[in-house]
Amino acid sequence: MRQSILTDQQAEFLREEKETLAKIQHALTNLELSKESLQSLQKAILQLDELFLIVVAGEFNAGKSALLNALLGEKALLEGATPTTSRVTLVKWGQQPAEQIVDEAFAIYTYPLPILKELNIVDTPGTNAVIRKHERLTDEFVPRSDLVLFITSADRPMTESERQFLERILNWGKKVVFILNKIDIFDDSASLGEVQAFVIKHASALLGDAPDLFPVSAKLAQRAQEEPDPVKGDELRAASQLDALESYINATLDDLTRLRLKFTNPLGVAKKLIAQTAETIQSQSDILKEDKDTVAALDTAITAYERELESELAPRLAEVENILYKIENRGVDFFDNKLRLTNIQELVRGDKVRAQFEKEVLVEMPQQIEDQVQRLIDWLVQKDLHEWQQVMSYLQRRQAQVSDHLVGESYGPQETRRRELIDTVGKTVQTIVETYDHQREASKLATDVEAAVAQMALLEAGAVGLGALVTFAVLSSAVDITGTLAAGTMAILGFFVIPFKRKQAKDDFKEKMTTLRSKLINSLTTQFGNESESAIDRIKNGVAPYTRYITSERERIEKSEATLTELQQSLSTLRARSEAVLK
Repeated sequence: MRQSILTDQQAEFLREEKETLAKIQHALTNLELSKESLQSLQKAILQLDELFLIVVAGEFNAGKSALLNALLGEKALLEGATPTTSRVTLVKWGQQPAEQIVDEAFAIYTYPLPILKELNIVDTPGTNAVIRKHERLTDEFVPRSDLVLFITSADRPMTESERQFLERILNWGKKVVFILNKIDIFDDSASLGEVQAFVIKHASALLGDAPDLFPVSAKLAQRAQEEPDPVKGDELRAASQLDALESYINATLDDLTRLRLKFTNPLGVAKKLIAQTAETIQSQSDILKEDKDTVAALDTAITAYERELESELAPRLAEVENILYKIENRGVDFFDNKLRLTNIQELVRGDKVRAQFEKEVLVEMPQQIEDQVQRLIDWLVQKDLHEWQQVMSYLQRRQAQVSDHLVGESYGPQETRRRELIDTVGKTVQTIVETYDHQREASKLATDVEAAVAQMALLEAGAVGLGALVTFAVLSSAVDITGTLAAGTMAILGFFVIPFKRKQAKDDFKEKMTTLRSKLINSLTTQFGNESESAIDRIKNGVAPYTRYITSERERIEKSEATLTELQQSLSTLRARSEAVLK
């Protein structure tokens, strides 16, 4: 038998195909293809390692090992009068001769013969033993064999055990070649002819047609290999009749149709699995589209909420500022009316002027400030609750879609993870909405606002309520003009002091009110701005596990789609190469 069945170009393509399919297998493993599907690809790849497979069967002492050694051209297998093969043995290439006992019924034997890189051989015990306990042979190796060499001995042709074995393997529809070994025992062609006729008759009864039968002598073929005289060697080789069998085996294995099937079958398996994976990824992408729509809706709602808070906060704070502007105007009017020569008697009594200032200028101001700030607090709290309710409605809608989609269907880890996240985040948001205490949130926010205003040094600690804090600050701004002049001084210098003092008081009051107004509005802006940011962050953090998952899923699917495109291109290129190689 020649050293290689493949041409150099075909052998190079085989190496390329193995490498590409290994990469495809690794990529599909990362794409979470099912274990069963990956196993089918693994089997297809292994078939390339066992590109051609020949199963050798026959009765004990039929000369199976001797014939294999003759075909291989080396004594790779043990021979002997007693049974030398007690197990089904897979003979394949290895760097050195070695035997690996897999179990009591199966072994792997390696031998450094080049032909074994392409051709694997299954050597068997006698057919008696095979029938009793070697199901691996008939259920695993025979179904994927290219050829079954059935060896029967010329001195005991077609035994009952051989017939029973043939009946068992014929169901697979495999090509069975009959080999009549030990023809060297016949002295004349007539006797050989009788045995050949006997084998053909019984084989035809089993096959339904005349078999391919090759009479050979493994013994003479081996003697020919060992014969130092080339002429005698050729004579022995011719007498062995092994050349006809070798030619038949080579022609059968070298058939382009058979080779095309061997090269393209793993490609077909890979193509099917890539298509199957692409379909799964597409299904996941279709489902993810609804999740992306939900996330987009959540992002849009949160962004709109953020803009609403930003745009509506300034006008509401301006209403607080307007109250202070009105106080300032009333204060200026008060100074114009009170700081006159005609009111000198009242001006020297500071406590009376302060009382009048508080009554005429600060009337209802504390309540107005508190009411306006409380309306701002209620607005912010209500906005917060409304936004949580909107988020909950989006998640509940998505929960319903997922439930409808998965009813009665089996679903994988991706769908399970999605469902768990939507349920978990949805329940968290629902709990927040259901337990949202408007009064508690408003009270907490009011306390925070009051503390923030106090920290801005608008007033001394100890006052109660925001309105009282601001009132105290306004009174402090007007203290200089409500009783700082002594009665004697006013009496002597009143004509000269009053106009000056009135202007000074008005300017000083305006300046201090501007400072007060700026500090108060800045403090409220900072506090409500922080509260707005916190409210937005709470919502974003609440849905973050879901949005992060969808983002990672989108990235995973996009990467998977790119990988599948690359695999399809590699496979297409490989298929085109196979056609060129097999022409």
